Order: sequence, then structure tokens, then C-alpha cells
Amino acid sequence: MTGTSNPAASLKVTTDAWEALFRAQVAVMREITAMPEFGKLSMREYDVLFNLRTCPGGKSRMVDLNKQLLISQPSLSRMVNRLEDQDLVVREADPDDHRAMQLSLTAKGRKLQQEIGREHVKHLHKLLGCALSEDEFHELERLSNKLRRAVQ
Repeated sequence: MTGTSNPAASLKVTTDAWEALFRAQVAVMREITAMPEFGKLSMREYDVLFNLRTCPGGKSRMVDLNKQLLISQPSLSRMVNRLEDQDLVVREADPDDHRAMQLSLTAKGRKLQQEIGREHVKHLHKLLGCALSEDEFHELERLSNKLRRAVQ
């Protein structure tokens, strides 16, 4: 999706901002993936649990969950198999479409997501909390959401 009420930025400004955003994301992700909480589950596996926890009713079809993640559908299917083998997620027939399956967290999956999440937010705050002021974090959130809406 393109087009907003804002005048278009120049090519240089757009690419410079993208480069800065991308480099910041790479640097932050490099630090995050090394955080101790991701010794229990990979960051991508945790992301699946986190997204399931935030879904309405705590359930999601695979295709809908995949829209929130940065992995391919086949990779998600294999990951869900592993999470299911660990009793962290369960698949059930979708009551509205019996051909589709819904995913939800098991009690064990909810507990692990919460444990990792509590540690993760503390480590994120320690890593990033002093990098920007509170107002700057609000502005970063606003601009990030605006960018996401513009491309969806």
C-alpha cells in the first residue's frame, strides 16, 4: 500500500532512513538473540508463542499467524510440529472451517512464554532503555506503526 497525505520524501532521504533503520534493527537483533532467555527456545519459536498469546481468544489459524511472522509457511509448519512435540502448542480443527486447523498454547506453552517474556522485557529495557528518552520511544513507536500501516 502506498500513498499518504505526506509529500513524498526524496530518494536519498528515504534510502538513508531505511539504511539507518535496518542497521539499528540488525544491531539490536544480534544482541537480543544472544540473550539468555533464548536458550530455552529460539527467538522465532518464542515469537510464535508470543503471537498466539496475543491472538483473540488465544487461537489462530496457521495462515493468519504466518502474517505476523517473518518466516515462510513451510518453516512455520515445521516449527509448529516441534512446538507441538514439546507440548507447547496444540492444533484443533477450526470450528468455522473444518479443513483448517487452529493453533493455541497449552498450559505449558503459556507458562514458558510468560517466563521467557518476563526476562525478555527486563533485558530489552537494560539494552535499550537508556538509548532514547521516553518521548523519543513514543515517537519511535508512532513512526514505526505509521511505516507498517503504509506498507500493509
